[in-house]
Amino acid sequence: MKMQELKIEGMTCGHCIMHVKKELGKLQHVQVDDVQIGKAKVQYDDSKVSLMDFSRAIERAGYKLVS
Repeated sequence: MKMQELKIEGMTCGHCIMHVKKELGKLQHVQVDDVQIGKAKVQYDDSKVSLMDFSRAIERAGYKLVS
């Protein structure tokens, strides 16, 4: 499992945290360790999940992954 801290643009409150955590949690082979305003810490199988998958999930929540 690979650990990654994702930087997220546009989050401002607790509801933002809930939306991002929910969408990241839908990804298979991903363990969401922590979500805070502006960032998320995840562990994932990098042979099955890519940064593009994280980007799409974060966009579904209404925010943007900062690369």
